[in-house]
Amino acid sequence: MFFVEAIELEGLGNRSYLAGGRRAAVAVDPPRDIDRVLAAAARRGVAITHVVETHIHNDYVTGGLQLARITGAAYHVPAGAHVSFARTAVSDGDTVVIDAELILGAVATPGHTPHHMSYVLSEAGRPVAAFTGGSLLIGTVGRPDLVEPRLTEQLARAQHASAHRLADALPDGTEVLPTHGFGSFCSSAQAHGEATTIGREKAVNPALTADVDTFVAELLAGLEDVPAYYAHMSPANAAGPAPVDLTVPAVADPHDIAARLAAGEWVVDLRNRVAFAEGHVAGSFNFEAEGKLATYLAWLIPWGKPVTLLAESAEQLAAAQRELVRVGIDRPAAAATGGPADWLRAGESAASFPRATFAELAGQGTGRIVVLDVRRSSERAEGWIEGSVHIPVHQIHRRIDDVPDGTVWVHCAGGMRAGIAASLLDAAGRDVVAVDDGFDAAAAAGLTVVTEEG
Repeated sequence: MFFVEAIELEGLGNRSYLAGGRRAAVAVDPPRDIDRVLAAAARRGVAITHVVETHIHNDYVTGGLQLARITGAAYHVPAGAHVSFARTAVSDGDTVVIDAELILGAVATPGHTPHHMSYVLSEAGRPVAAFTGGSLLIGTVGRPDLVEPRLTEQLARAQHASAHRLADALPDGTEVLPTHGFGSFCSSAQAHGEATTIGREKAVNPALTADVDTFVAELLAGLEDVPAYYAHMSPANAAGPAPVDLTVPAVADPHDIAARLAAGEWVVDLRNRVAFAEGHVAGSFNFEAEGKLATYLAWLIPWGKPVTLLAESAEQLAAAQRELVRVGIDRPAAAATGGPADWLRAGESAASFPRATFAELAGQGTGRIVVLDVRRSSERAEGWIEGSVHIPVHQIHRRIDDVPDGTVWVHCAGGMRAGIAASLLDAAGRDVVAVDDGFDAAAAAGLTVVTEEG
């Protein structure tokens, strides 16, 4: 009997996998913090004999090279990927034996990248699972625009062909196990559901239900901004990532925190947005540890800028470090735990700003204030508050001067991104109110919500 265990990377919206039999296993697209993969193998009593990459990742730093070195496993990387380390180059049709009657076969599926490879796990000659990486996802495909703009349409057409290749070659009951599509910005559209099969994808996936020209046109029309840190992930993976260091950072006292702020470094408060709004170190930014910390902090922070983390507990700090190493933010410059009373110098007071609902916003009358929408363009296209200003959250830090004068009531779809934006505006000295409410409540509160169609 075979097993497949998914290793969730919820903050990044990805999954890695450990699959094998009674004695041996293969790790697919492992995260940089490889201790989770090693622990899964230990629980099952199997040796990791092979590590495979579906592609050189654009959205996270891989742990594949280090995992292979520690376990002695063969490290399989698509032959078309240009890397700076020794590996087993994988070509279309290559197979490896994982365990008794358990074989992993490589299937070239270009589209997300030119060199992308999927891997089909077969037991006793019967395909049982396909590790599709950034190719065929749940109800969608991986985006084709992360490599080079001039290749985007070509790769979009390749995605269509690759999806059909998998669908034509595999039985309907074959489980489809993608790396992306659970919230990752590597997905070309929001995936729906947690599990799927080839048969289900044949019925619902646009790559398999639409002709190639329609598919490509709709795919390209739906692409949005690429997280800025993606530009650094592929080069790091191609060079061969260094081992992670998750030891506790240097402790920052109140004077050190103040000095780092004065030097223009980033001080990031990991507490929830409610606690941050009630009281925080002036000049610090709020990226909730329980939100998409790695994605949004790595997207907004100038690459290489020193970051000091403020956490409410040692456990929260450790979890944040783990999230951040996955996107190449390897070592915080310093860190502190506790709360504002522990982080402020004697005589200093905590900064704060109010939170509100859409009903309270409606009571203000939007003509006397600034309403700032920080959602993505695709979200706004479905409806926005009349008269509101639109600046996506990932642009706020470099477009503060574009926010009109006045008290800024900032909102997103649910509150988390509004909290980030409010903290950035507050640090810049603006009067801000964070609307911590679901956007569905805007119209019900009496606000005029308009669309492109009017």
